[in-house]
Amino acid sequence: MIESYVQIDPKDNVIVAITPLKEGLVTNIAGKQVTLKENIKQKHKFTLQDFNVGDQIYMYGVLIGKATQPIAEGCAITTENVKHASAEFQDTKEAYTWTAPDISNFEGRTFNGYHREDGKVGTANYWLVIPLTFCENRNVDVLEGALSEKLGYETKKDFAVNTDALIEQYKSGASKDAILNTPIITTKEEMSQNRIFPNVDGIKFLKHDGGCGGIRQDSETLCKLLAGYITNPNVAGATVFSLGCQNAQISMLQNAIDAIAPNNTKTVHYLEQQKSESERHLIEEAVKHTFLGLVEANKITRKPAPLSKLTLGLECGGSDGFSGISANPALGYASDLLVALGGSPVLSEFPELNGVEQELINRCVTDEDSKKFYGLMRAYSAAAVAVGSGFENNPSPGNIKDGLITDAMKSAGAAKKGGTSPVVEVLDYTEQVTKPGLNLLCTPGNDVESTTGLVGSGCNVVVFTTGLGTPTGNPVAPVLKMSSNTNLYERMNDIIDINAGTVITGEDTIASMGEKILDHIIRVASGETASKAVLHGNNDFIPWKRGVSL
Repeated sequence: MIESYVQIDPKDNVIVAITPLKEGLVTNIAGKQVTLKENIKQKHKFTLQDFNVGDQIYMYGVLIGKATQPIAEGCAITTENVKHASAEFQDTKEAYTWTAPDISNFEGRTFNGYHREDGKVGTANYWLVIPLTFCENRNVDVLEGALSEKLGYETKKDFAVNTDALIEQYKSGASKDAILNTPIITTKEEMSQNRIFPNVDGIKFLKHDGGCGGIRQDSETLCKLLAGYITNPNVAGATVFSLGCQNAQISMLQNAIDAIAPNNTKTVHYLEQQKSESERHLIEEAVKHTFLGLVEANKITRKPAPLSKLTLGLECGGSDGFSGISANPALGYASDLLVALGGSPVLSEFPELNGVEQELINRCVTDEDSKKFYGLMRAYSAAAVAVGSGFENNPSPGNIKDGLITDAMKSAGAAKKGGTSPVVEVLDYTEQVTKPGLNLLCTPGNDVESTTGLVGSGCNVVVFTTGLGTPTGNPVAPVLKMSSNTNLYERMNDIIDINAGTVITGEDTIASMGEKILDHIIRVASGETASKAVLHGNNDFIPWKRGVSL
């Protein structure tokens, strides 16, 4: 991109500062000269014309705000002189045509995944331990303490101390010097290399604060979400703890699993504490059944699978003024490549689609889906207004500081993650991805709630774009973090996987970056490269209770 400023769309009447711009700079945009009347911060926007109160402001070719006071040509737009505004939309769609990208570099490519009996393919192989109610979280903790470290899996410790080795030396009559020379420290890396079950990537413990209290629908939704995790292709089986008297009954979870996978063959062990002889007996039974489940899961090995078996979650968080012009459109290009290859990308975060609804409605393949999307967006917006909020309150302080001053501006950039392909299906929260092509999934904009929902609907890998940085991960699917700018990548390289800042500097185009993203996805899906979130053990899991969450 290289330029110090850019007009993203010919319709735009505000311009993005790629670098900090000084007052007095004469710019030339589409044949028009504009002299800056003040300093413009990097990632922020300046006006291409004079604005009066109420005048509409366009960016990405869509309405993103209205002037609340006069703004002179060449001045910055801010939260003080602009308010959120978005375009109206209808539930009827216009004709839409799509030209697929060139996939010649990926035709015939495969990834090495875990093939399940239902035909799905996992990018990982996990065993789950799930409480049906928060009352069972302690038992989940006990099981984690009994299994994870002993079996060579993820531990919060940087190293383990093997006191057993000293005990054995003492019992055998070893000398003081022999005891002092006995190695007893095992690093996290060494523990991982000594896994008892090398084909099982880990045991994941999905603690939560739901399952009882609240309204009955909360527990029903939770069970549908948990069923989505159990049936996710990255999961081999599960151990489920139930207290017995909670709203989220075992039968409710079983019905939810049957609705997704009527012929489910995955092993699920159900343990109800109120029917157990004692807590000690409950834990003993849970440990033994989980261990035997791991024995079976370890028999599965990675084998080649077509890229059509990838279900890619498209996520963003901690966005900045570059997200919509580097990371998000590059991910959108990767999404289009995957669609052309028969895969299934999934775009979520409905509050962050505010202002681009009509474009997505036009892209829906069926009238049924365009009307469903229209209804979900209207209902979500009305629910936010009913509690005294609204989509306009979506941008965070960090977003605003880095140039995203209205929700419509943020949304127009966020929607770029979905590329340009047709929308094959619109899904409500916990509904499953079943069709190849771009899917829309109703979730909040909240990073972890949305990522949790994406994986619960079947995503086996997630790419998460960010301009400010985030450690977010998921217990089941690898989450690849991609920076919108090189400065972030260099500062937070320990938690960022991919750098899309090269689009800003001109080293990459949107297309070349998109191909690099898909190539990285394939390597992670094959187990050749671990995502930073997996390496750091970022197992973020927050179910959405369907209340208002932006």
